[in-house]
Amino acid sequence: MNIVTTHHLKKYFGEGERQIRALDGIDLAVEKGKFTAVIGPSGAGKSTLFHLIAGLDEPTEGTVIVDGTEISGMTEEQLTIFRRRKIGFVFQDCALVPELTVRENILFPMALDHMRPDWTYFSEITGLLGLSEKLDSYPKTLSGGAAQCTAIARALIMRPSIVLADEPTGSLDAKTGQNVAGLLKMTAETFHQTLLMITHNLELAQLADRVVHLRDGRIIG
Repeated sequence: MNIVTTHHLKKYFGEGERQIRALDGIDLAVEKGKFTAVIGPSGAGKSTLFHLIAGLDEPTEGTVIVDGTEISGMTEEQLTIFRRRKIGFVFQDCALVPELTVRENILFPMALDHMRPDWTYFSEITGLLGLSEKLDSYPKTLSGGAAQCTAIARALIMRPSIVLADEPTGSLDAKTGQNVAGLLKMTAETFHQTLLMITHNLELAQLADRVVHLRDGRIIG
């Protein structure tokens, strides 16, 4: 079963001779429970693909289907709710709320949806990510690795259909980045979580079950 499927996905910017074909006909299937890495040089179209799958931008042509739902026809309100319930995000800069504790940051998506936490699952996630002793801490007191682990926990807490990670180790030093990437893979395996990671780092991509190579807006392997 595929959690994400794109059909003939295109995204063009500009017109005429100055037109940029950021994506030029992408057919991609992301299998349920698998870790897929999308890799390519700067300008390959990785971030554009991320934004289209996340419903943060609209394609010029083609479709994006996430967990059986075509997202291109949704209103912004529908997309917001869909993303919160179906897609977990891990960004390069963590995007934690500075006024909230680690615990509150992790549970923030549930609070927005007025949902009660599964405390057993919460404990499993935070324990696996080494956050059990940091739950009352604020983001400014965390190391880069701990902050990114908090973002991973927040992405997992809603049990989303897919976690999208955009250069999740890009702001970390090499050693910390490797540790965080390893934890991201371990949590995906432990909780049978579908994971799609965008990266330019071939070494990190090798952790994935499948590596998709992008160049000039097209899949080349």
